[in-house]
Amino acid sequence: MRSLPVPDPGVADQRSATRFLLWLAARIWPTLAGGMVLGIVSFVGQALMPAVLGKAIDAGLIARNTDALVRWGLLLLALGIAQAIVGIVRHRFASFNWLAGAYRTVQLTADQANRLGATLPKRLATGEVVSIGTADINHIGGALDILSRGTGSLFAVLTITAILLTTSVPLGLVVVLGVPVLMAVVAMLIRPLHRRQETYRDQQATLTTRASDIVAGLRVLRGVGGEAVFSARYRVESQALRHGGVRVARVEALLESTQILMPGIFLVLVTWLGARFALRGEITVGQLVSFYGYTVFLIGPLRMLTEVIDRLTRGHVSARRVVGMLNLRPEISEPTQPAQVPEGAGELVDVESGLSVRPGRLTALAAAAPEDAVAIADRLGRYVDSEATLHGVPLRELALEAVRRRIMVADNDARLFSGPLRTELDPHDRADDASIEAALVAASATDIVEALPGGLAGRVAERGREFSGGQQQRLRLVRALVADPEILILVEPTSAVDAHTEARIAGRLGPARRCRTTLVCTTSPLVLDQADHVVFVSDGKAVAEGRHRELLDSEPRYAAVVTRTEEGEA
Repeated sequence: MRSLPVPDPGVADQRSATRFLLWLAARIWPTLAGGMVLGIVSFVGQALMPAVLGKAIDAGLIARNTDALVRWGLLLLALGIAQAIVGIVRHRFASFNWLAGAYRTVQLTADQANRLGATLPKRLATGEVVSIGTADINHIGGALDILSRGTGSLFAVLTITAILLTTSVPLGLVVVLGVPVLMAVVAMLIRPLHRRQETYRDQQATLTTRASDIVAGLRVLRGVGGEAVFSARYRVESQALRHGGVRVARVEALLESTQILMPGIFLVLVTWLGARFALRGEITVGQLVSFYGYTVFLIGPLRMLTEVIDRLTRGHVSARRVVGMLNLRPEISEPTQPAQVPEGAGELVDVESGLSVRPGRLTALAAAAPEDAVAIADRLGRYVDSEATLHGVPLRELALEAVRRRIMVADNDARLFSGPLRTELDPHDRADDASIEAALVAASATDIVEALPGGLAGRVAERGREFSGGQQQRLRLVRALVADPEILILVEPTSAVDAHTEARIAGRLGPARRCRTTLVCTTSPLVLDQADHVVFVSDGKAVAEGRHRELLDSEPRYAAVVTRTEEGEA
């Protein structure tokens, strides 16, 4: 078997959930077919064991033939050994199929999340993405895993039905007529079960999103006194989710009991009929024992067939959600024939606002409205479609990979992940110790590393929760400086630090980015004073530019923004 996950998951068939599942199955058809064949061998072998036992009783015990008893006993032993070996191999195949389906789905959805980028949170809630990456991949893997046992169970039922019809037509008809009845009863229960499961899953995704939002904005909520309101709302939704779980559990309990009751009725009915036939001499004692063994054994395959229906239905529902995510399209599309741009420094221009970022300089963007600065950064980073250009070539005509490689936008929405701090600051493992140390000094973050047990080798908790907001901001700045892109766009990189730290960062940022193009979106006088060039944006347009002190004297609106005073008082 191949190792998992595979290097290339391939291009999925996204036309429907059924086609997606068939596409997954086609990717692993050798192990899928092997598992199904082994399942048939395993379950049919088990189905034949009651027949062998009945022959041993009739030919050996009843006829008092020791040789026949030994022969049939050895055959029974051989069947048992074969079942053990085949069962182990079948389970291995089934486990591989489960993992292969789940891993491939994870790879596809992760690649799609990377392609969607900033579009993903606009189209799918956080809880929905989490559910796809956890519950849905489990159901899809389970749909592929169950096929080997399901196929074996079906053939086992057919084998036993054929044996019963050959031996006793009435007993065979009980199975032939009873199995469809059992399947119909189970189907009646599975449909409402999956409706409730889908509702429960949607509630769970919504609650997960709510919890994520509360945790992310906890400081803000506490600041405005909204923590109690959101906590109360979360409790209400949590209780609704609990009640939804109870509703699902009721149907699941009814389904489980039906899966035991119905085969149990078969067991009682076939045993009662077989005993009557044996008393009348229509069947032998050995055949009666075999019939009892068949009915006891049938409980397993019949329950398995109901589980097949359940898992395939769940897998189809989950595949529909995965296909829905795979069919999302990013707001930014790749050009059919990407243009080429010369390597090296070039002017980056936002045509809509008139901002021009000159190569090799530290440019500061001061916007009267913070959302204008964010919009410009998004256009220059090609996170939205625009007329922005690099080297005079529209960004929309460049391959997205080339834009991401040459232009980096670092804002305060970026996250810290768990793992060693060094890996967090240099995820591509390209920088040497000197470069990382220089970035730490420039971002005034050496004290953070010194305080962390293990220093750069110390582990960062999820979302960097052991760090304050200002420390996280400085570490994000370190990560951006270590990456050392050709063009770096920083959005409010010092908004969460104190004035002394901000002054140190402002004085060190220019030397750290010497001969590289840098745009800092900020209204901090400390940072603006250190910039080579400042552009003031009002109402989305660049209305003035120059050095910081020049603009303070010549542009009252600029002075009002950066000194936090009204225009008339500047």
